[in-house]
Amino acid sequence: MADSLTPIELPLIEATPDDGPNDSGVSHRALAAGTLATAGSLLLEACGDSGGGSTSGGGTPTPTPTPTPVPVTATQASRFLAQASIGYAKADINTVIASGISGWINNQFAMARPQKFWDFLVAGGYNVAANVNNNAGFDPMIWSQLMGSADILRQRVGLSLLNQWVVSIDGFGASWEQFIMAAYLDGLWDNAFGNYRDIMEHVSTSVGMGLYLTFLGNRKATTAGAIPDENYARELMQLFTIGLYQLNMDGTQVLSGGNPVPTYTQADVSQAARVWTGYTYANTDNTTPDRMRLPLANTPTLHETGASSFLGISIPAGNDSATSRKLALDGLFAHANVPPFVSKQLIQHMVTSNPSPAYVSRVANVFANNGSGVRGDMKAVIRAILTDVEARDDTQVDSTTFGKLREPVVRLVQWAKAFGVTSPTNLWPFGNTGSSANRIGESPGHAGSVFNWFRPGYTPPGTTIATKNMVAPEFQITSEPSVVAYINYMQAIIANGAGEAKPDYSALTPLATDSAALLAELNLVLAANQISAATIAQMKTALDTISITTTAGINNRIYAAIVLVMASPEYLVQR
Repeated sequence: MADSLTPIELPLIEATPDDGPNDSGVSHRALAAGTLATAGSLLLEACGDSGGGSTSGGGTPTPTPTPTPVPVTATQASRFLAQASIGYAKADINTVIASGISGWINNQFAMARPQKFWDFLVAGGYNVAANVNNNAGFDPMIWSQLMGSADILRQRVGLSLLNQWVVSIDGFGASWEQFIMAAYLDGLWDNAFGNYRDIMEHVSTSVGMGLYLTFLGNRKATTAGAIPDENYARELMQLFTIGLYQLNMDGTQVLSGGNPVPTYTQADVSQAARVWTGYTYANTDNTTPDRMRLPLANTPTLHETGASSFLGISIPAGNDSATSRKLALDGLFAHANVPPFVSKQLIQHMVTSNPSPAYVSRVANVFANNGSGVRGDMKAVIRAILTDVEARDDTQVDSTTFGKLREPVVRLVQWAKAFGVTSPTNLWPFGNTGSSANRIGESPGHAGSVFNWFRPGYTPPGTTIATKNMVAPEFQITSEPSVVAYINYMQAIIANGAGEAKPDYSALTPLATDSAALLAELNLVLAANQISAATIAQMKTALDTISITTTAGINNRIYAAIVLVMASPEYLVQR
């Protein structure tokens, strides 16, 4: 093969014969351009229900198992970081080995944010009149945090929260949109290690959510028959706190006559909507973006002061907006559904798509009480998720029913973190990567609706996952064109970077002459050594056809190795 970089012939790693059929009778194959119909169904097999224990008595938790030993091997550290971080490098693996999982989590909890989203925009000079009606600076702002910050646990949790508490910069239709998003995201990231009730308060008083779910400018009912906008009142319950159906503490549905029991009715929505009336900007000054970071104000004459009642929450007549909001949010926060509803989604985003009921129950009970009587302690919940016996069980690596498809944003950021991507001018020119035709099919802060890029309950139709009544959320944005686009985009970005944002492959250069050593390093750092020996052997065969007689040839072998690893199902499925 010539020294110049040519498209990688991914079918070279199409089969892994000795991987053998899994216990569903399906064997893994490599993900290749144009083979999604086959690869998609096979990848789904690794996103299933991990089974395990359940709860008894409709929510009584099983005893918490004795914690497993703290991982000390490089493989265990890499696997842990795949769940706990937005992306990591070899140095992070060594840090986990040295400090242990608990120590690493403590260090991440103690780490201050190096820069806030808002401060990035101000430092970059985006707060000028020329940007009042555009979103200049938004994409560099969010990539700078995800790719450039050392607080990699906060970044992973922040992205998980954004995947649940969705707003999109493309849905505002307002001035200073980049600053609206900056203020909104700062609230999520700042509270990622705080309390879930504070997240509820931040979102419910933010300009971003007020615009996105249209309660900014909401008015009380009038004698002419107008009624308050119900958008936020509905989604606050459905998507952000309690969900559609009553849940046991283990996340399973409460049944009546074999049917799930709804959590709320349309009457509850209409009553709750009365709370979210009268909200407006904190001031009328639009010459600067400053008001976009201030909590929403309330116009008393537009706020509903009549009594309302929903979900057993009573709001007496005559209350001002702050009191009504506090009663409403406190009531929702105390709802029995909140611990399992929130805990399960966080587990799905970080560890596995189909956690066992026992796993959900253990985490939900920590959400309900951190051991000191505190509800909604995010640090305790995060620690419970990441240190749970189900997450730390090394045998899950061989399971065909545990894990999740890595979402595209996490894949891209992991590459950037693994290879030290920097942006000297702070432009981080990756842009909007949401196109499924020529990018990765997902971009943070650009979701098409409040239901996010993918729903936590999504099940690909006509698949084994569907027949087993399981879910695979990230497959909602996976299609044949999106797979081809992902591979093509990553091949280009791996070789060239994005503008002036370049990777550093110097640590790989000494390994390039030994393709087995190169692949071993990439297998550890990117895939926690989960790529099978058979697949590695086929990758090696492909890499050995690349001439390394020149610097360009050495680089091409490195580029090709990274592409092959990041296109393989054993990498794409996080276990």
